[in-house]
Amino acid sequence: LHGDIRVDDYAWLRQKEDPEVIRHLEAENAFTDSLMKPTEELQEIIYKEMVGRIKETDMDVPYPYGGYLYYTRTEEGKQYSINCRKKDAPGAPEEVILDRNDLAKGLTYMSVGTFTVSPDQNLLAFSIDTSGYEAYDLLVKDLRTGGMLADRIPDVVSVVWANDGKTLFYSKRDAARRPYRLFRHELGADPLSDPMILEEKDELYNLFVSRTKSDAYIMAGSASSTTSEFLYLSADRPREELKVLHARETDHELSVDHHGDFFYIMSNKGAKNFRLVKAPVGDPSPENWTEVLPHRPDVTLESMEMFRDYIVVAERKNGLQELRVMDLASGGFHSIEFPEPVYSAFFGTNEVFDSKVLRFSYQSFVTPPSVYDYAMDTKGRTLMKQTEVLGGYDPALYASERIIAKAPDGASVPISIVYKKGVVKDGRSPLHLYGYGSYGAAIPVSFSSSRLSLLDRGFVYALAHIRGGGDMGRDWKDDGRMLKKKNTFTDFIACAEHLIAEKYTSAEKLTIEGGSAGGLLIGAVVNMRPDLFKAALALVPFVDVMNTMLDPSLPLTVGEYLEWGNPNEKASYDYMKSYCPYTNVAKQNYPNILVRVGLNDPRVGYWEGTKWAARLRDMKTGANRVLMKINMGAGHGGASGRYSRLRETAFNYAYILSQHGLTSLETKPPGDWKK
Repeated sequence: LHGDIRVDDYAWLRQKEDPEVIRHLEAENAFTDSLMKPTEELQEIIYKEMVGRIKETDMDVPYPYGGYLYYTRTEEGKQYSINCRKKDAPGAPEEVILDRNDLAKGLTYMSVGTFTVSPDQNLLAFSIDTSGYEAYDLLVKDLRTGGMLADRIPDVVSVVWANDGKTLFYSKRDAARRPYRLFRHELGADPLSDPMILEEKDELYNLFVSRTKSDAYIMAGSASSTTSEFLYLSADRPREELKVLHARETDHELSVDHHGDFFYIMSNKGAKNFRLVKAPVGDPSPENWTEVLPHRPDVTLESMEMFRDYIVVAERKNGLQELRVMDLASGGFHSIEFPEPVYSAFFGTNEVFDSKVLRFSYQSFVTPPSVYDYAMDTKGRTLMKQTEVLGGYDPALYASERIIAKAPDGASVPISIVYKKGVVKDGRSPLHLYGYGSYGAAIPVSFSSSRLSLLDRGFVYALAHIRGGGDMGRDWKDDGRMLKKKNTFTDFIACAEHLIAEKYTSAEKLTIEGGSAGGLLIGAVVNMRPDLFKAALALVPFVDVMNTMLDPSLPLTVGEYLEWGNPNEKASYDYMKSYCPYTNVAKQNYPNILVRVGLNDPRVGYWEGTKWAARLRDMKTGANRVLMKINMGAGHGGASGRYSRLRETAFNYAYILSQHGLTSLETKPPGDWKK
């Protein structure tokens, strides 16, 4: 292509149905297990540590909806959660509405996708995937009898109810796994006769359906990574035709909710970090928009939560999240204050439109997930629950901070750090650095009780807020995509170099990790600076950029042209080729590398990491190892059960610890840890 010849010696590994490929993957697992055998007892110790910190029998904070209190709970020894509800009245008995453990019986993988109760509270529509391929079948359960209805619709994506409690709207995928058609289904009807009410023919766009918080409208959205449009119909009149709320305009992104006589619209037209406007339901065309919250160059508007008397907006400033409450009567705003320098704050479940209480969650590197109810009128907050960390966890023993690295072009790249107090910045501490940097996704600063198994052994953990992500606004995203993608990689390298210069660690003590598009990051930086890292974890890594982006039959490929570029155009082809990890494997001394993939992964084919590992082994110099671990019964997210996921984490941690010589039964660092 473009006069360039590509040779792929490992293309055969894509043939999933070939028994030889399966034998190869099984041999990879056996090879890794043999080399990791000295860590098996350590894996078990770490696993028991992690299980020992969680409250195995536990319950979420119930949320009100339709006269019920809904919640999930877990039971000791069971892999999956149990969905329950009670009448919102004293002494009401519990109803189990969906026990996911029953769904998972006899299966190696089980995931529930959509989960939505009908407006009359009588029916539950939910979807289930049993392979990891993200092919979810829609089912409907009668919550009055506990029985399943005959309705079953294969391979659905988004699902919403109309207000009549008997009509469902759902989207389905095309052959390339793109949601592209919207259907209407009446309970009891043959799904094969369901009318299609919308089709998205442009392969750059994904179709989805949602419902406004007010319960007044069904919204049909169609979006690429840079452009979106919305259509709507009355949730009371599901047989009406869809009306256009706002037609697509190139590079104009929208999100919409409803309140009274107005649609409220977050728009980035002429407002890169988004502004909030309202449009009359009678004629929501742009000439009728009224500004509610103007664009600010230093603040990104990320989402909103509608109530009868209030609007709450989630914003990001200087890389940190903020929640601001607007009183619709007065038009005034106030902010919810948070106490720590590095944290994450998110909207919780807020199903009740006519409420003065906002539920939000808060956490940090040292504060466990905490659920608050915030009274928007009095500004008082009530801690409803903080996740209990068993085993005597004391947040006062840990410290978090944020530092700034300078990228080669002068950009200031934030790094969030956590460690156990007592760590000395002398360059001898092991440090684990995580990065992502794609799709404008801001990676949250989150608490992990599992991570304590590293911190308590003297590790520093760092998160690099690199370009390509959304941590510092829309410019931050745009400066790390398309023909600026290499900024993502040089930012990460600058973060690693800064951590070494500030003596948090050394190259001999530095391990790195990234998954999916973050796996592309890992593949690129070990090509660029193999000397900078002791070891790397690449989880379901997108490393075969050229071959994948040149195959439009694969899931996601065409839509990804707006993130990476279209390689059918020479400028994009040449640029992608210059950083593609698989293409640029060279004869050099790579760090130790662990690659993890899922056989049924629809997002990043298992063959990408498998081919990359084979080519690394073929080309690398030195004695460092490239290991592979393949989950033969899961997809992009790995194991589905909570205990199985902890097993995977324990394996990863044991691998990291083994890079520093800890492969024995010791639960604490040996005396010569830092020598």
